[in-house]
Amino acid sequence: VHVNGRVWSKLGAMIAYRGNLSFKREGMLEKGLGNALMKFVSGEMVPLSKIEGQGIAYLADSAKNVTILRLQGETINVNGNDLLAFEDSVSYAITMHKRVAGMLSGGLFSVKLSGSGMVAIMSHGQPLTLRVSSSDPITTDPNATIAWSGNLSPDVSMDTSFKSLIGRGGGETFKMHFRGDGFVVVQPFEEVPVVTNQAG
Repeated sequence: VHVNGRVWSKLGAMIAYRGNLSFKREGMLEKGLGNALMKFVSGEMVPLSKIEGQGIAYLADSAKNVTILRLQGETINVNGNDLLAFEDSVSYAITMHKRVAGMLSGGLFSVKLSGSGMVAIMSHGQPLTLRVSSSDPITTDPNATIAWSGNLSPDVSMDTSFKSLIGRGGGETFKMHFRGDGFVVVQPFEEVPVVTNQAG
C-alpha cells in the first residue's frame, strides 16, 4: 500500500513497511457511535488500524489472495473478515440486512464501502465473480461469500428440513439469494461453518 496521508487496514495486517509511517488502532468512537454499536453487536469487523505518514506498507493475512478494487463513486458490501484495507477517501458503515434480522447467519451483517478510492479484499484461493441479473439470480453459501455490489440486498434462507437437522442433508443449511442487477464475489473455501453437523 502506497501511503501518502492516511489509509485504513485490518488491525495486525502489517508485515513490513518503508518510510515514515505510524500505525494506530482505530478509536472506539472514531467513525461515530452508530458504527461502534454495530461493531459491538455484530462482531463483524476486527478493529481497524490507521496507517498515517508517507511510505509503503506491506499487508497480509494468513497468506490469503488479495484483490484490489477501485471504487468510482460506487458502493460495495464486503464480509468484514475479508476486508484488508481501503483508502481514506472511502467511507464505511456496518449494515444489518433487515430481511434476515433475527437469523444467526454469516449474511446478517456486512461492511458497506462507498465513495471513490481503492479497496483491498481477501480470499482463500482465486475469487470467482458471478454476474447477477433479474432473470438469472444467484444463490451462495454465506461462508464462501466475500462481497457483492451495493445495489443488491440478499435474502437469507435456512433449510429446516428434517434431513438437515439430523445431519443427513448436504450441509448447506444457510443460503444467500441475490436478485437484481449486479455481481457477487465468492471464494473456493468456507470461512467459518455456520452449522456443524454431528452425524455419527
